[in-house]
Amino acid sequence: MLLQVGERMIVFRSLQFVPGNRQNMLDKARTFKSDALVLDLEDSVPTKEKDVALSMVVPMIKTLSDLGHIVFVRVNSFNSGRIRKELEAVVCKELYGISLGKVNSSWYVTECDKLLSGIEINQGLEISKVKVIPWIESAAGVLNVRSISNGSDRVIALAFGGEDFTNDMGIRRSYDGSELMMPKSIVSMAARAAGIQALDTPFVNFRDLNGLREECNRSANLGFKGKFSIHPGQLEAINEVFRPNIEDVEYARRIVAAWNEAVAKGLGSLDLDGAMVDIPVVKRAEALLRSLENMEQRELS
Repeated sequence: MLLQVGERMIVFRSLQFVPGNRQNMLDKARTFKSDALVLDLEDSVPTKEKDVALSMVVPMIKTLSDLGHIVFVRVNSFNSGRIRKELEAVVCKELYGISLGKVNSSWYVTECDKLLSGIEINQGLEISKVKVIPWIESAAGVLNVRSISNGSDRVIALAFGGEDFTNDMGIRRSYDGSELMMPKSIVSMAARAAGIQALDTPFVNFRDLNGLREECNRSANLGFKGKFSIHPGQLEAINEVFRPNIEDVEYARRIVAAWNEAVAKGLGSLDLDGAMVDIPVVKRAEALLRSLENMEQRELS
């Protein structure tokens, strides 16, 4: 089946967390082969170091963007009381997006949207330039995920947080993640319905690459299109598993080729393998091929 890529969706296979309070890791991030970098001000940074981390992260956004990286910043949640300060500091033309933690309802997304719009106006940036990836990591978040996914046009993906979800539920996180199958399926379906991407929780046993691949495959089978990484050694496996498969790519190429022939004949749709192909189908195929091209360019850089 052809991988659907909505208009608000860029396929990120791998998103590498980088602790914002560790300059050596921020510097090493220049060489990371992830589809995106997430400079972290939240969970990996102790409370007493958050202001220092913010001052370290701000200049690195431009530095890493200028090197060709797509840069997100994970800001602290609304409950922390820090989010306005952090958004005002990190928003700039080089920032691609915000990773927003502990989102329990659409209110968090709409309020973040309002804050970002005000900052963009003050900086003379295009409204909705900065994208948002909400983290679904509680029972409330899972139950409200459909409205969260549609809370703003800025939302380009949904991230599922396994550690915080199991903490919220008061359950243990097992090695095979069987207890997460239902919430992950719900998040994946909500993302699919919204035409955006579902991103999987980090695999915490970063030295266990076989376990990582198994979890990536399980998540891919649930509809997840990418995964967060907590160690650069995880990137190769993540990128490999979440790369579009050969069957999808070949089918997309056939769609585009057949469509070009049909257009030349003045047709507005066509039959391919017994299925109707029209403009929306062609757009999805073209988006998949563009995503693949982008992945290949990143792998060569």
